[in-house]
Amino acid sequence: MFSIVLNIVGTLFHLYVAARLYSLDAVRSRIPRRVWWVGALLVWLVYFAGVRIGDEALDWRWWPGQFALTWLGITFVMSLCLLAADLASGFGFWWRAHTQKIRALGAAAGVLLAAFALFQGMRAPVIVDQEVVMRDLPKALDGTVIVAVSDIHLGAQRRSEWLAARVAQINALQPAAVLMLGDQVEDNPVGRPLPGEPQLAPTLRGLRAPLGVWAVTGNHEFYGDAETTVREFEEGGVRWLRDRQVELAPGLVLAGIEDIGRRMRNEADYTSGLARTIPAPTNTATILMSHIPAAAIIEEASARGVDLMLSGHTHGGQIWPFSYAVQKRFAKFDGAYDVSGMMLYVTRGAGSWGPRMRLWKPGEIIRLTLRAPKISSQSALPNGSVPHGG
Repeated sequence: MFSIVLNIVGTLFHLYVAARLYSLDAVRSRIPRRVWWVGALLVWLVYFAGVRIGDEALDWRWWPGQFALTWLGITFVMSLCLLAADLASGFGFWWRAHTQKIRALGAAAGVLLAAFALFQGMRAPVIVDQEVVMRDLPKALDGTVIVAVSDIHLGAQRRSEWLAARVAQINALQPAAVLMLGDQVEDNPVGRPLPGEPQLAPTLRGLRAPLGVWAVTGNHEFYGDAETTVREFEEGGVRWLRDRQVELAPGLVLAGIEDIGRRMRNEADYTSGLARTIPAPTNTATILMSHIPAAAIIEEASARGVDLMLSGHTHGGQIWPFSYAVQKRFAKFDGAYDVSGMMLYVTRGAGSWGPRMRLWKPGEIIRLTLRAPKISSQSALPNGSVPHGG
């Protein structure tokens, strides 16, 4: 069903862009109609084949799948700009003397925006710094640095070489612990993607974090063989928190819950995992990892005394204007929020899904510096935390 939708939507975008570009005098005067439309048909056939193959093949088939998603993203961005030009010119019914210029401006804007989105999607994720005051954090742990990364989507787009660059990027931050917030893989286990390419486990073992590397599952882990993916990452020294908690250091607890995506889709209760993981309100400094920033999980985590909740999944909308649709689904979808004294950080992730494009913001890796509350004569929030705005 999903591939059928992609075929229909992608075909409409493709035809609209091809028709509008060929309506430009600068194009029509240089390229014969038959040549243009034969070329458009060939590009569409590659797109159609790529949709049929999918985006997860790790052999030679990866490129038509990736082309299809990239072309879908490019034609979407260009369609937005060309449609804006058509609306401005009344689809050629008014301002006829300026229709060609307006349409040419729309085409140029579409090309530039698509190129910028590709650049933002392919560049290395930026490092975002965030300080977190935790009400019960021991003084001895003040200044502890934790790095969180989400939605790396290893697979056809991003493989061991890309991951190795992220490992070096993370190690340069000298974290005490590394937290992986779900959607580590696109669909299926990565294994050995291509002959001669480094395996995943040795790359993961390159992470340097004295308090360990920890992970929770995301919805994409379960689109493939989740248990094999779990084993692959365990071979690389990653430890999974699947509805359980550990003492990361004396006085600091790290908890993680299994992905709730399937339960949400089935409209089932999805807070039971959190209730098992943190069965009672806690007075210990606690970090919770939950891939999806669902409202009920956020509220329950705050009520149970969690100091810091970390999520991903939303990609920050990834390609504008989808950010508005994502925000309707998840009110807290990008950045830091104060939730009754608990800090929630929803990261837009280091990778991407679908087209390797981002409009407007690039991917990110979060460096969190934990702070013990300062005791002063000034008034403070009830639990000693500091407010954060999203």
